[in-house]
Amino acid sequence: MSQYFQIHPENPQLRLVRQAVEIVRGGGVIVYPTDASYALGCQLGNKAGLERIRRLRQLDDRHNFTLVCSDLSQLSLFARVDTGAFRLLKTWTPGPYTFILHASREVPRIMLHPKRRTIGLRIPANPIAQALLAELGEPLMSASLILPGETLPLSDPEEMRQRLERQVDLIVDGGAGTLEASTVVSLLEGEPEVLRVGCGDPAPFAGEA
Repeated sequence: MSQYFQIHPENPQLRLVRQAVEIVRGGGVIVYPTDASYALGCQLGNKAGLERIRRLRQLDDRHNFTLVCSDLSQLSLFARVDTGAFRLLKTWTPGPYTFILHASREVPRIMLHPKRRTIGLRIPANPIAQALLAELGEPLMSASLILPGETLPLSDPEEMRQRLERQVDLIVDGGAGTLEASTVVSLLEGEPEVLRVGCGDPAPFAGEA
């Protein structure tokens, strides 16, 4: 049976944030809000947690997981970022975007595509996500909360509780989520390429190409 924390969406209660982080550090899988859809997350390098997320979402080993980071300095530890990419990241983060970049050696191998050393990275603007990341002191390995056979993410925390209470360790209720995942932008080839349109406006990156 999972735990269920109602955390204020604008002023997260530090006591509950700390309890949530302890669950993550203890090997738990959590559901938490971002500035796009809700996400599933676990601690960096938690292989068992990552496999639980794979099973829950029925993902194969080619799925790109995302590292959700607190800021650009943390993100730059886990990706190779050139000057052009840094300029884009500085302009559009934090925000509802996932950027595909070449991974650094700091990224656990279990997160990487088996043929490409690439990684998705996010810096969310959501106060709860930022509070969790600040307390944890490292990124969360994450995937959008889209269940098998469905095209839209879960957005109602009560529905999450009913459907996931035996599959995750904690559900963080930060209010209703969006019905769109993040917009995914590849920065691998020098020019940005929009791979998935979500709740982040894709127009700035289409204009860059």
